[in-house]
Amino acid sequence: MDSIDPVHLSEPGLLVVDIAAADDATAQAAMTALDRLWATSGPCRTHRVPGEPGARARLFADLRSREAG
Repeated sequence: MDSIDPVHLSEPGLLVVDIAAADDATAQAAMTALDRLWATSGPCRTHRVPGEPGARARLFADLRSREAG
């Protein structure tokens, strides 16, 4: 994975979530579930790292959007 840009963690409540799953469908399901809980960058394409098992993805989340609710 690429390094994390400090702007994505510049305030309390911001998250960078790296996902590793057995397959693309599981990674997509995890991103969709997180998107229902918090404001996120949304499901993105998964990728694979040669020589490593599973599918990978990264999304960005903002927990502050649900604090008032």
